[in-house]
Amino acid sequence: MLKILGKSTSINVRKVLWTCIELNLPCELEAWGSGFQDTSAPDFLALNPNAMVPVMLDGEFSLWESNTICRYLAAQAGHTTLLPAQPRERAGVEQWMDWQIAELNPSWRYAFLSLVRGSPAHQDSALLKAGVAGWHRHMAILETQLQSTGAFVTGSTFTLADVVLGLSTHRWFMCPMERPSLPGVEAYYLRLSERPGFQQHGRNGIP
Repeated sequence: MLKILGKSTSINVRKVLWTCIELNLPCELEAWGSGFQDTSAPDFLALNPNAMVPVMLDGEFSLWESNTICRYLAAQAGHTTLLPAQPRERAGVEQWMDWQIAELNPSWRYAFLSLVRGSPAHQDSALLKAGVAGWHRHMAILETQLQSTGAFVTGSTFTLADVVLGLSTHRWFMCPMERPSLPGVEAYYLRLSERPGFQQHGRNGIP
């Protein structure tokens, strides 16, 4: 059986677990990370030298980086709705997946660590204000895209872009801060909430 090394509270692990549900793909979660098995252990570092979760084990094949794991699983399953086969359509999905990991995620790091994790190293009021503003600015980009498509990130069809951005959207709504009104994002959040995978690994009370 497919094995995922990580913990169910990790936003990146939850991407993979949600993808498995969308694919009707059984998997086993083996607990690694803070509070569980130590990712700096030699056996884990041999699988991922970054000492980060998740790691996927598919037989003898191992893979790290959550968005890459999601793409691999969809491609391996031949699921051309989650990950289109045609180059242009696939590039559109991957573009928004890459934006999530490269642009959106860094924008919320300071605010999340300050307001949710209570990190003592992230309590500078000016940096927090800038972090919140940057996070809202990036969510406004998503708002514009959703207003254009009227449904999901790349169009009328749910894709892997919605898995990764859906979890980021959930984190935005869960963070204890004032938020601007983004009706497209709000409708998107409700739309995602109809999906069993999002109910289990997204809108489940964990930011």
